[in-house]
Amino acid sequence: MKTKTTLVALVLALSPISRISASESGATADKTLSPYFHVKGGESSADVMPLKSTNVRATIAGVIADVCVTQTYSNAGGVPLEATYVFPGSTRSAVYGMQMKIGDHLLKAKVEPRQEARHTYEKAKTEGKSASLLEQHRPNVFQMNVANIMPGDTVEVELRYTELLVPEGGEYQFVYPTVVGPRYSNQPESTTPETDRWVKNPYLVKGEKSPSTFGLAVEIAAGMPLLDLRCETHSVKPEFRDPARATITLEPADATANNRDFILKYRLADSKIESGLLLSKGEKENFFLLTVQPPKRTAPVALPPRDYIFVVDVSGSMRGFPLQTAKSLIRQLLATLKPNDTFNVVLFSGGSRVLSPNEVSATKDNLSHALAIIDQEQGGGGTELLPALKEALALPASNEAARSVVVITDGYVECEAQAFDLIRNNLNRANLFAFGIGSSVNRHLIEGMARAGQGEPFVITKPDDAENEVRKFRDYVGSPLLTHIAVDFGGLDVYDVEPRAVPDLLADRPAVIFGKWKGAATGAISLRGKTGAGDFTAQFPLAEARSIERSNALTYLWARARIASLADYSALGAADERVKEVTNLGLTYNLLTAYTSFVAVDDVVRNPGGNAQTVKQPLPMPAGVENSAVGTPIQTTPEPGTWALLTVVAVVLGARLYRSRKIKCASA
Repeated sequence: MKTKTTLVALVLALSPISRISASESGATADKTLSPYFHVKGGESSADVMPLKSTNVRATIAGVIADVCVTQTYSNAGGVPLEATYVFPGSTRSAVYGMQMKIGDHLLKAKVEPRQEARHTYEKAKTEGKSASLLEQHRPNVFQMNVANIMPGDTVEVELRYTELLVPEGGEYQFVYPTVVGPRYSNQPESTTPETDRWVKNPYLVKGEKSPSTFGLAVEIAAGMPLLDLRCETHSVKPEFRDPARATITLEPADATANNRDFILKYRLADSKIESGLLLSKGEKENFFLLTVQPPKRTAPVALPPRDYIFVVDVSGSMRGFPLQTAKSLIRQLLATLKPNDTFNVVLFSGGSRVLSPNEVSATKDNLSHALAIIDQEQGGGGTELLPALKEALALPASNEAARSVVVITDGYVECEAQAFDLIRNNLNRANLFAFGIGSSVNRHLIEGMARAGQGEPFVITKPDDAENEVRKFRDYVGSPLLTHIAVDFGGLDVYDVEPRAVPDLLADRPAVIFGKWKGAATGAISLRGKTGAGDFTAQFPLAEARSIERSNALTYLWARARIASLADYSALGAADERVKEVTNLGLTYNLLTAYTSFVAVDDVVRNPGGNAQTVKQPLPMPAGVENSAVGTPIQTTPEPGTWALLTVVAVVLGARLYRSRKIKCASA
């Protein structure tokens, strides 16, 4: 009997069916919140992929982009649906409007405090009314819920946002993210806040195309001739109306290319950038935007020794293309170190490993040893970023050299706020630079870590980008463009200025300052700072400022800057006060925030009883990301190796059972 029990136990333990059943039945109450694979099949008559298309129309006038996103949902199944769709947004976007269209019926959404908006939506859903709800989980992660989509229905939901385009090195970029990458979480599902539960979302396996189509068109009115207009991420068709105006549309062959960021790049004639002062007068408030192009970089005569700590993500989501790109990047970064520099390496996945307890000199042997260890990594396991950051920031320094912490990751975690606070509170004399690797990087994490670490962010979407980004990194570390920046507003009566203190300029991008003003717009604004060659001053007479008429763009952009500032300094103020201020900003300026949402409700009861099946729209796996970012797809039958092992175990234990029976018979 004991042998039989052992055989059954081993078979069940080795069977993937037993593990799946335990997981699906919720046998482990403390299981972590994790993304999972969409499983085809089943007997349900529900349409499990209700999002049919996303169409984007962007208009860029000068440095301001206005973007309209239309999501089309339809129900080809036989039961009413509630569709839930998690999608990305630009980290700089100020979402200011939403409307829902059912047939010819158009409903404009209104902004409400988050919990009130959710209550309004749930009440409408229960009553059988069509409704839509737009929530923000992160500055770059949104969720759309559409309730009571009846069989045969088509529902269009349109959202609008504006953002400021800030050039770097004279080059402008318009980035439209198309997919949220799978986020690693070690938090128990049962205790996870509602705002983080979006992490548990279905994904398609690598290579499986989303049935949802993607279309995009961008119109640029630059005000001066456009140069070097290109898109390296998608196939596009540019059409020029004149040298300063162009329309760029996605080629039909790329209509399903919603698994990677869309990145459009261009320059202006004579390497000029839009710089200067913009003014906007409103009924109650006036707003300004000041952009100041920094001076040319001055290379120092000699760079002092520096200490570098490289924190490299080798988790499952980095397997394949991202990790190979990261290896290329780290190889080039290490090659720039001088013999009198010191360095260390922290590799992290589910745990972290350190090259040495103390920093080591950048000798040829030490660099080769570090590269050999990194080259062995294949990518696997979780993404425990916080412990790795703690370890890196706590590493002792045996000399007085300035330290640079360099983090290399795809950013597929959900602990952004904790990471920012950890960096801000433990930085000491260091700067932190963040490199995002991949086709759909979590830019909120990469940009936020760099901001908290008083460094700069980098995004590398393909291996060829690594060399140029390494060059920029060395420039930033070795010779900041402008430091000790101060702004004098002269006679202009300003208030609510953002940022409150202008940070040093490391990258070749303009200083950007928002604010409000009142009274007469007279005098001049001056910006002063220090460069490697001496003092720098730039003046902007109010009489030469450009006015923006019939547009609320500066209003939205100022409010977005204030909200971002409040989020950045989350550890420095009372949480209740912060929530209250962000909520008031969202309600006052009609913006989507972490604490305000858009909700639209139709008065017509279309689904009496309110019974509907909730469907989470599966997301495509980001380009270049392996299935290991999510886990192993559920299998309905064991793999061949598993069958072989089961067969061997069964034969061995069967033989033992047979011999046991023969012995018993002989003794009888």
